Amino acid sequence: MTPPTERPHRNFYGRRRGKHLRDSQETYLQEDLDALSPGPVDWEVNPEREDLDLEAVFGGREVWLEVGFGGGEHMVHQASRNPQAGIIGCEPYINGVAMLLGKIRRAGVDNLRVYPGDVRDMFDVLPDASIAKAFLLYPDPWPKARHHRRRFVTPEHLEPLARVLKPGAEFRVATDIPDYVRQTLEEVPQAGFDLLTAVPGGWHVPWDDWISTRYEQKALRENRVPHYLTFRRKG
Repeated sequence: MTPPTERPHRNFYGRRRGKHLRDSQETYLQEDLDALSPGPVDWEVNPEREDLDLEAVFGGREVWLEVGFGGGEHMVHQASRNPQAGIIGCEPYINGVAMLLGKIRRAGVDNLRVYPGDVRDMFDVLPDASIAKAFLLYPDPWPKARHHRRRFVTPEHLEPLARVLKPGAEFRVATDIPDYVRQTLEEVPQAGFDLLTAVPGGWHVPWDDWISTRYEQKALRENRVPHYLTFRRKG
């Protein structure tokens, strides 16, 4: 696919920055973020919207994508367990980005790249069928019915996700919101995916390589039930 040559108009909902960053987190952003870029993604530095050279970035590793990585604990966990994979994380909330950078320093992993922005911009510059696995973990639930169109599990996001995933690629979704489960089960198969875990009882069993995130721990404290859904890109 040839990326668009004009910047698409996209509404953004949610926060880009929260409470004051610690001095150490400001240091991570200043010293580490540029070096961990997957390449030119933002329109301002890539106006022609050329595809990223993932071979140059990861040296032949298969490439995974995490959408909205929160505090980054899952990304670092997967990077440590899977040195054969290169993982790109997209997160517009700069406080979460700073948290991830600190974790990367402490873990010493070198197979992560970070884009501090909207994943839709990343989709514009990812080559077709270039991603071997994708994660959507505890996304913003947008609980009000009038805001459901803002959820990730809508055609605006799922169609470009399906384009960049390899045939047979795995797409994992974790959420504690029953209505998000409903919408996920309705929308994701329509975008070209098969549901792998067909038995509802199996949706409460985490993946073998799962690490419980801080968002999940909050859900458990509030007696909400996590769901773990696994899809496969048709091919």
